[in-house]
Amino acid sequence: MTTEDSISVFRIWIRRLHVMTVKEFLQLFRDLVLLVFIIYAFTADIYLAGSGVSLQVREAPVYFMDNDKSQASREFLGRFLPPYFRVKGEVSSPIEGSALLDKGDAMIVVDIPSSFQKSIFSGEPARIQVQIDTTNSGLGFLASSYAQQIAGKYGLEMAMERIGLVDSGHINAPMIIDDHRVWFNPNQDDRWFMSLSELLTIVTLFSVLLPGAAMVREKERGTVEQLLVSPLSSFQIMFPKVLSMTTVILIGSAISILFIIKGVFHVPLKGSLVLFFSITTLYVFTTAGLGLFISTIAKNLAQVGMMTVLIFVPMLFLSGAWTPPEAMPAWMRTVMYISPLHYYIDTGFGILLKGAGVRILWREILGMATLGSVIFGLGMWRFRKQFG
Repeated sequence: MTTEDSISVFRIWIRRLHVMTVKEFLQLFRDLVLLVFIIYAFTADIYLAGSGVSLQVREAPVYFMDNDKSQASREFLGRFLPPYFRVKGEVSSPIEGSALLDKGDAMIVVDIPSSFQKSIFSGEPARIQVQIDTTNSGLGFLASSYAQQIAGKYGLEMAMERIGLVDSGHINAPMIIDDHRVWFNPNQDDRWFMSLSELLTIVTLFSVLLPGAAMVREKERGTVEQLLVSPLSSFQIMFPKVLSMTTVILIGSAISILFIIKGVFHVPLKGSLVLFFSITTLYVFTTAGLGLFISTIAKNLAQVGMMTVLIFVPMLFLSGAWTPPEAMPAWMRTVMYISPLHYYIDTGFGILLKGAGVRILWREILGMATLGSVIFGLGMWRFRKQFG
């Protein structure tokens, strides 16, 4: 074959790839339901995740039962302040307090005994009862921790004052001050974490769903037979689907970052967006192998959706987005290394919030590329076996 023949073959190959890619975009734009779902996921869903989900105690309703009615009890109750707590009122009996907890109207009920001030001034231990609604175990644990800190600090101040180590409101004694320095998210704003986490999760979901849905639509419309009898190779059939859907995901991610994450939640993007989108492109391409694998098994779009959930949910639980790896059992921390989302979460937060580069994240990028190559190869093998 001459050089001119090789160039002609290459031009034909590129032309077919271009035509098939345009076809995929046209098919996607004609599917209004899927298109609306994509727009919603990259805009409203990320906004709702960032603004509607909080991992911190805010304005927790507090009721109290003050049986002492003393200066000491009033000062102690006055320390349950916003933004963590909101004192709603007083109850007259333990039964009334329990009823408020059962109905969800109260998160904390503080019961102060009648001898509270007398015990403090006499140097005896003063005990209080704090009942906490832990239906939401995370928020309940935080509320319990804050209440313990309030009680501990108040008890320390009273003890120091009693032994004469307090002068004009200051403790004149050696102390260790625990001065925290919070990096990357100084105000501990949940919206930064939740919005970014939701974006990375949505990218993963569509990386699996869209290529699988694009292939199954060919089956449902009966056009897959036309593709198989055309002079197209299996790669020329498959690659435009992945390429077009990757482009859609990248555009959606850019809109989310610029208008929702940066524009609405004011998340400081410290790293390189070019590096982030490059890694996202790699991640979407490799994870799309799962979608191609699903498309060879599923017969319709509904089956693609159900199988995507079947694969996506374990990936999400093993990613560290919801549960820190340190809180997982040892065997689960080992299994999480087969979740592509685990590497993408680390690189995404590392680039956007920490400003990390390839020199720091090369292990995560290498793990993502290695695992992704295996997944993509498996999807290609299954695709060629059925449609090749």
